[in-house]
Amino acid sequence: MRVAAIDCGTNSIRLLVADIDGNSFREVAREMRVVRLGAGVDLNKAFDPAAIERTLEATREYAAIIASKGVTKIRFCATSATRDASNRDLFISGVREILGIEPEVIPGTEEAALSFAGATKEFDRVLAPYLVVDIGGGSTEFVLGSEEVQYAKSVNIGCVRMSERHLSQQPPSAQAIESATTDIDEAIAQAAAVVPFSQAKTLIAVAGTATTVAAAALELDHYDRYAIHLARIPAAKVHEVASIFASMSRTDIAALGYMHPGRVDVITAGSLVLSRIMRATGASEFVASESDILDGMAWSLGS
Repeated sequence: MRVAAIDCGTNSIRLLVADIDGNSFREVAREMRVVRLGAGVDLNKAFDPAAIERTLEATREYAAIIASKGVTKIRFCATSATRDASNRDLFISGVREILGIEPEVIPGTEEAALSFAGATKEFDRVLAPYLVVDIGGGSTEFVLGSEEVQYAKSVNIGCVRMSERHLSQQPPSAQAIESATTDIDEAIAQAAAVVPFSQAKTLIAVAGTATTVAAAALELDHYDRYAIHLARIPAAKVHEVASIFASMSRTDIAALGYMHPGRVDVITAGSLVLSRIMRATGASEFVASESDILDGMAWSLGS
């Protein structure tokens, strides 16, 4: 069965087209556009019309790709920013018109479950229980489980939200980093009250923040998803990378060969979130995974 999954987050909108037959998975196409749908949502609680149009334009591109690939089932999931936006119906109706399906605005618990399914599918069960951490643009999901999700919590400390709230200047001031750290640590504590971090044997981090930190830690000269996928990144290296990003100018960050242009202004916040998570969990390393909620969505269509 050929399926298409579209994950619409706060920072990016991504497409995966895959052939799924039982436990067999073959990637046909994978695309990402940084559209910053959630720009200003933390402050205004509503989408900016320009952000909606950017995202719908990307959706039109994806619709053309889907039509050309002979897809039989489509799933469109919107996450943190869409949950928070008071005018989300404008966006949802636009997507419905373009794709001809009903878009889903999924709760944090379902986002967590889909991320867990996508991230852990190819892992050896001797490495379980897993703690899957998905640092998005608007929220971060913490999910613990072995065969399936046992505990999950979504908290509002995504890289876009933290950048807009605290770290809009690059490099940020020490005071800005301190206020962001306080905010992040409070949210992680909320997650820890629900998800028993100490039970995890393996920490898996997914999504663009984690994979970009992995690229930095591996000292790649360009973004190589095959080198990044399943790389083990020591906690000390995460703290070092977060500190380096916090000291750099926006121009210097943009010049890094592995840095996606859409992450330049949010990677300092995202890497700080990951660094604080490493400290809070006590994990000695994280495993970077290129498989995430998008893959979980595709698997859900094939089952």
